[in-house]
Amino acid sequence: MILSLFRKNTATDAVYAVYRAIVAQSRQPQFYADWGVPDTVTGRFDMISLHMALLFRRLRADGDAAKNFSQAVFDLFFKDMDRSLREMGAGDLGVPKKIQKMGNIFFGLLAALNEALDRGDADALYGVLSRNVYSGEATEHARTLASYVVACDEQLRLQSAEAILKGDIDFGDVK
Repeated sequence: MILSLFRKNTATDAVYAVYRAIVAQSRQPQFYADWGVPDTVTGRFDMISLHMALLFRRLRADGDAAKNFSQAVFDLFFKDMDRSLREMGAGDLGVPKKIQKMGNIFFGLLAALNEALDRGDADALYGVLSRNVYSGEATEHARTLASYVVACDEQLRLQSAEAILKGDIDFGDVK
């Protein structure tokens, strides 16, 4: 029993590895410098949410292990958001409301993204990204980001769920 305290938790390590990869991909300078994603707390949240949604989309049909893994990544994401809000000075009473609102935003993005990608509807995807990343602005940057999202979706589809559950995920290059 005591030895289990010293064993490496590979499931947790994989969750952290995937979350780190999501954050690293979301921080690619091209999104902010070239594609007009607002370089703000909200803009960064939107990009992390987008990549999280792509992960969830990839793992959605891969059984209980994938569902549990997605839940663990989600929990880590919102634990990190909670910590960040507190570091920025949000009060103890306001944090749960903000986290709930962030969760609603994430699940709205996930549903809309899935619908647009499932239908292969480029215009719907453009609309989803315009609303969720560009605050409703109709911009060519949203079309560029939509092309990137389609490429990421394909890149993730080619990766095995087993590899992702072991912490190995590749969103592809930002081009």
